Amino acid sequence: MPKSQNTFYITTTLPYVNAEPHIGFALEIVEADVIARYQRLMKKEVIFNTGTDEHGLKIYRKALEKGVDPQAYCDEYAAKFSELKSLLNLSYDHFIRTTDPKHKAAAQEFWNRCLQNGHIYKKNYQVKYCVGCELEKTESDLVNGKCPLHPNLEIELIDEENYFFKFSAFQDQLLKLYKDNPDFVKPPTKLKEIQSFVQNGLEDFSISRLKSKMPWGVAVPHDPDHVMYVWFDALVNYISTLGWPNDIENFEKFWPVIQLAGKDNLRQQSAMWQAMLFSAGLPNSKQILINGFISVDGQKMSKSLGNVISPKELVDRYGIDATRYLLVGLGSFGEDMDVSKKRLDAQYTADLSNGLGNLCSRVAKMCEKLQANTDVSFSPAKGRSFPSAFTKKMNNFNLSTALRQVTQAISDADQYLSDQKPWQKIGEAQISILQSAVEKITEIAWLLQPFMPQTAAHILKHFSEPKITSMQPLFPRLPE
Repeated sequence: MPKSQNTFYITTTLPYVNAEPHIGFALEIVEADVIARYQRLMKKEVIFNTGTDEHGLKIYRKALEKGVDPQAYCDEYAAKFSELKSLLNLSYDHFIRTTDPKHKAAAQEFWNRCLQNGHIYKKNYQVKYCVGCELEKTESDLVNGKCPLHPNLEIELIDEENYFFKFSAFQDQLLKLYKDNPDFVKPPTKLKEIQSFVQNGLEDFSISRLKSKMPWGVAVPHDPDHVMYVWFDALVNYISTLGWPNDIENFEKFWPVIQLAGKDNLRQQSAMWQAMLFSAGLPNSKQILINGFISVDGQKMSKSLGNVISPKELVDRYGIDATRYLLVGLGSFGEDMDVSKKRLDAQYTADLSNGLGNLCSRVAKMCEKLQANTDVSFSPAKGRSFPSAFTKKMNNFNLSTALRQVTQAISDADQYLSDQKPWQKIGEAQISILQSAVEKITEIAWLLQPFMPQTAAHILKHFSEPKITSMQPLFPRLPE
């Protein structure tokens, strides 16, 4: 059955439950939420998926360090990621955990299909391995013998018999996928990067671990001595969350998917997972959207430097909607981003406190004053739609540029008031200016719905009342 044109499926990656959420994943999940909310406003039936990745050596060792059962450890940290729903006002539909029995069964069925199609075999495994990435590393991947993403971890040598996936068999199919779909990976620089990686030749990768050494994983079908390699198991979540393989009707209704990921996931999402789908005889993903890394004051975030920014820290200072605005404003699906608390404060003050908040307060106060002495209505027009330029940006997932269009509309409305000076006018002239100002504010709020849903709803309600009253500040001044 062909996919319905009125459905939309989007997913984040599943973060490992070995650390608390940080600003990088907060950006990814807010971006996904903005896209999902926009698609719902466009009358699409949406599935927005997220969750937690709970298997693998890294998590097993963390649980041992804490002296707890791995499942109890996963339960504790999965709850921290689940809390993001209220913390950031997220609208996801599915929260999948890879320890869920239905996911495990789907991963085993996926394994069986790849095995039956001749793409899984067994051999001895000798490789250098980064536990932080849960990936094997070649010498060219290392800097001074260390993984550049996890320089504090020792590279480990693994020598054991494992099952392997025939990644090398899919080079031509992957290159054709990229060629036939020039927007398959966004931004274009990352598409070129993965094309180059695949063109240079693919090596088969291990997809199992000996249970005697690492028991925390999905059992390999028909071989009690092995568990699945964490990446093989986790990637299957994108289809198991739709009910595959049991609910094929729902799977076909929503698949393929738009996937969001950080640039350290480029290879896994746009090459390994796509090859696995080829092997299982399933359609490929629709598009992969890749974010750069976020640094703080020019330095990589790390616990040792004490510069890790958590989403809770942002919400405590700025509020939920302002945090969403600031995150998307960093830039979406492009190069690396650098933040500082000073710059975030400055943007909050300029764009929100002095910008949108001040605009709404000024206009509401003038309307209240005028309506106290005049029987006039400022009710805005009904039946709005998104402007074509905004729609084009949102449909292309250019979220930060779409948001800048809204910020420009706020600036234009401020300039309109400065030019028209309604406080110097009387009678019909003043009413006309304020009517236009209310229209501009409600247009801005309409555009802000995917980005700042609570703020947008509050503005739309306030300026649709028969009698407009003064407003409490939407974005209070920041404490020193």
